Amino acid sequence: MSLDDLGAGLAGTALYEVVAARAGGDWVAAHAAAKAVNAQPVTAHPEHASLFRGAPAVAYVLHTAGHRAYARALAELDAEVVAIVVDRLQAAQQRMDGRTPPPMREYDLISGLTGLGAYLLHRGRDDVLQRILRYLVRLFSEPLTIDGHQVPGWWAATDPHGAPGTGQFLRGHANFGIAHGFTGPLALLALAHRAGCTVAGQNQALAEGIAHLTQWAQPVKSGGIDWPDFLPLDAYLKGPRPEETEPGRPSWCYGTPGIGRALQLAALAIHDDQARQLAEDAVFHVITDARRLGQLEDMSVCHGWAGFLLVVDRIGSSAVTPEINRHLPVLRAHFSNFLVGHEIPGNAGLLSGDAGVLLTLHTIDATRPIGWETCLLLD
Repeated sequence: MSLDDLGAGLAGTALYEVVAARAGGDWVAAHAAAKAVNAQPVTAHPEHASLFRGAPAVAYVLHTAGHRAYARALAELDAEVVAIVVDRLQAAQQRMDGRTPPPMREYDLISGLTGLGAYLLHRGRDDVLQRILRYLVRLFSEPLTIDGHQVPGWWAATDPHGAPGTGQFLRGHANFGIAHGFTGPLALLALAHRAGCTVAGQNQALAEGIAHLTQWAQPVKSGGIDWPDFLPLDAYLKGPRPEETEPGRPSWCYGTPGIGRALQLAALAIHDDQARQLAEDAVFHVITDARRLGQLEDMSVCHGWAGFLLVVDRIGSSAVTPEINRHLPVLRAHFSNFLVGHEIPGNAGLLSGDAGVLLTLHTIDATRPIGWETCLLLD
């Protein structure tokens, strides 16, 4: 287990502890967790460091803590994060100039520039964040050509696992998930816009993302709509399916809730009421469909109940559709019942471990939320 891993390591545990400490005032466990994370050197190599690993992950935790004891360490980590961003942007710009498709990890939330942008947004570093926003605008506005076919600039050169494409993914894929796909950059563009951090072309990039999600909204058999997780080139070129499809798992990482939140945020940013309504209607159909709720088989933030509940809670906080908030107590009861029959994961980390579940339980019951969810691009 990597100590400086936010998703699956002790950095995720430390995030929970600092959030709990800020709410309760007892910093003993938080200081111990922060010390454990820094027990080994923190990686700052641009090839390996990201929001969920290394210097940016630890910096995210320390900034969320907001404790004076971490001011010096945070300043040092800040400099390392900026250096990582500069290196990653330089490589991305060279790739763009060569008109080749990006590897998924160039831009995604978990490993790429979108995640680094989420840290900078959380930290309030608009000066560096704007450089990432300009990159994302270019990602949305400059299409690529694959085997003579035009595809979006965020078309991933890899397979959905980030490995070199083979078989049906030999020519890459279109990824819709908020964790690894284009809705992560879309959500960051929207959250930055809401925070007053904007660059030229940002509104058009948001509109492009909205148009793509509107085009690919597909009817499902149980009612409502859904979006693909990812598509190889052949399936992408065929376009959206007009017939009803089987619904996908309603998760944060891939699925209607995470994608719906990205669409809602983008729509709110540029005042697109039709797109906002589409997002909220899609999520409402999910939360009232027992069959789809039954697809949530664990408690994790990544693809289980915790992430689902966090997303719906954040969607409800911004929703014009009142039924979503009215239904939240029912979902919390479902989550409580699920907890009775299942143990909280024993492994560490935010995405698949106990920290994410504990953070969810803390956050949905908090009278004054701390606001740590930017790392999930929810708020």
